[in-house]
Amino acid sequence: MRKLYESLGSAEYDNLIYDLFPPAVPFTVTIRKEASAKAVLKRGTVLALSGGTAGDGKMVILGTTAAENETLTANCILADDTEVGTDADVVATAYRTGHFNSEKLIAAEEHTISAEEKEALRNAGILISEALEP
Repeated sequence: MRKLYESLGSAEYDNLIYDLFPPAVPFTVTIRKEASAKAVLKRGTVLALSGGTAGDGKMVILGTTAAENETLTANCILADDTEVGTDADVVATAYRTGHFNSEKLIAAEEHTISAEEKEALRNAGILISEALEP
């Protein structure tokens, strides 16, 4: 006999998603391997797409220093915690669209998301708003 009164688990609200419109649509991305030491990128990390003549079409954390002839453009938001090692690139899930809380977005250390980067995200289909903590 099943016990219908038992708790099977719980979900925690992390306040990353600000609103349900536009919907947070996931897609698969390739994150470039780390150069020196493995890193854990947290849910809510803003990823930049590597482009330009030296670009490789892979994602890096926003605020990474671009190589010569490489452009890094804010592109999407990481959906899950992801470990990135030094041996190989990593396939992960990110949000290509959605409405997110600016206070929960993560960039590289000492990097503040600029107005231009917010505009690049908006052009990609990602809205950013400031939400108060519950």
